[in-house]
Amino acid sequence: MEKQNLSESFTKEILGLLDETFEHSHGFFLDRGNSLLETVERISASAASRPVSAGGASIASHVEHVCYYLKVLESEIRKNEFGKVDWQESWQVKEVNPEEWESLKARLRQTCQSVVSAIKGIEHWGQEIDIGAPLAILAHTAYHLGAIRQMLSKAG
Repeated sequence: MEKQNLSESFTKEILGLLDETFEHSHGFFLDRGNSLLETVERISASAASRPVSAGGASIASHVEHVCYYLKVLESEIRKNEFGKVDWQESWQVKEVNPEEWESLKARLRQTCQSVVSAIKGIEHWGQEIDIGAPLAILAHTAYHLGAIRQMLSKAG
């Protein structure tokens, strides 16, 4: 397969998997209706603020952390300087009121769309553009989606 076709194929596949992870379950690895955005849309602010265990992270914490992680990796994909990365800071949101929760969900949606846009803008994968960032985004986001869904099953 020539280089351009390989890049096009990788882009198509990673975008399909990210679409399933972020927005629209296609049955590749999630049941329908279980993407990240579909899942968080059904959660109330009070449920998002409730940790499963004492001292544990809340769903809002996970969503804030995912937003932060996506922005860091998007910066890498776009070859922009992110600044100092502070993973501890990305976990500081614990509780949200309804307005804050709606704002956080909107920021998550916008961040997911921005990441997809960055990936769509890549013409050639290889030495200049590392495939590690989109693969890390896929794995990391899927992990947190699983954690959020597990938290929901324990809360209900």
